[in-house]
Amino acid sequence: MQKFDAIRPFYDSEINEALHNVINHPMMKALMNFSFPDVAEEVWKEQLRKTQSIRDFQCNVIYQSVQRVLEKSSDGLTTSGFENLEPNVSYLFVSNHRDILLDTTLLNTALFEHNLVMTASAIGDNLVKKSFLNTLAKLNRNFLVQRGLTPREMLQSSKLLSEYIGQLLLHENRSVWIAQREGRTKDGKDETNPGILKMLGMGSDEKHLMEYFKKIKIVPVSISYEYDPTDALKMPQLIAEANNQVYVKEKNEDFMTILSGALGQKKGIHIHVGKVLDTEIDQIITNNESTNKQIVSLAQVIDDAILSNYKLWPTNFIAYDIVNKTNLYSHLYTDNEKSLFERRLEMRIDRDNPVALDSFLAMYANPVVNKLKYHDVV
Repeated sequence: MQKFDAIRPFYDSEINEALHNVINHPMMKALMNFSFPDVAEEVWKEQLRKTQSIRDFQCNVIYQSVQRVLEKSSDGLTTSGFENLEPNVSYLFVSNHRDILLDTTLLNTALFEHNLVMTASAIGDNLVKKSFLNTLAKLNRNFLVQRGLTPREMLQSSKLLSEYIGQLLLHENRSVWIAQREGRTKDGKDETNPGILKMLGMGSDEKHLMEYFKKIKIVPVSISYEYDPTDALKMPQLIAEANNQVYVKEKNEDFMTILSGALGQKKGIHIHVGKVLDTEIDQIITNNESTNKQIVSLAQVIDDAILSNYKLWPTNFIAYDIVNKTNLYSHLYTDNEKSLFERRLEMRIDRDNPVALDSFLAMYANPVVNKLKYHDVV
């Protein structure tokens, strides 16, 4: 067994056999029928039998799946900042995280359309326990982040993961996507966990850690959805946490969240990619001698980039105004948009449960609060 076999996606040489193994699986059939509704089953099966690489699978299948998702459940994807990236160069994309599946597939869609290197993307192994989902993840260039480990196992796992990420970025010219913290943001407060940076630093081949972070070309990513199709699904965990209770997921909760994220209405979606952090890291080195302080400062720089470039939607301003009992931002949304938001609130949340109501509104309002730290929103 090779060093990274437990966590890596498929090699291109393994793709064809993997596809043959799942070609008759009902979930593969559902994916293909969704992506290619006008194509006969035997035609798409023949296409899969001829697929020999991850890139083929991503460009010929997953790209079409994403187009269908955008067409059926959104007003389309807009992007900014991609003109600052160079073709044939690998980057480490550190992103806020809202949707298990879409955050990475939409970023790769934008990278593909801008002729840039697509990513290998981190995914928790708890999300791909089902054999088909594990295969699909590896077909789509996902690598596994192992969850539920003892502290000692966690240390070994983090070392392996950091070395693999370094291998991808520096030796395979493969970009990497990683979330700024474990798990999706459920309260609208996007914040980088310095522990993620410490983990990445375990793969450093440089004497000074900050030099390594310059070498791997960190690019902050902001993704925002006008409507979060999983907003109501996030409520039970937020309510449990508000009551200081331990939240235990239902058996198929992650899978239902993935489906809801893909098929639920999102309206507008925007991805902004920042510039490579370079002079910012030089400044961190100048201002901080201790490595720990440098890591905390780097997390803050990433936060600053993500939050200041986060695209706000009418839903964010509506929620902010409702929470603060004001009409400060009423010029940024219509009466119809407000009615739609309030109707969604009525349908999805028990108004008699103040924690649920506050949590739902905060999820949409907090991005406005975050952005006000950097500049006036209007």
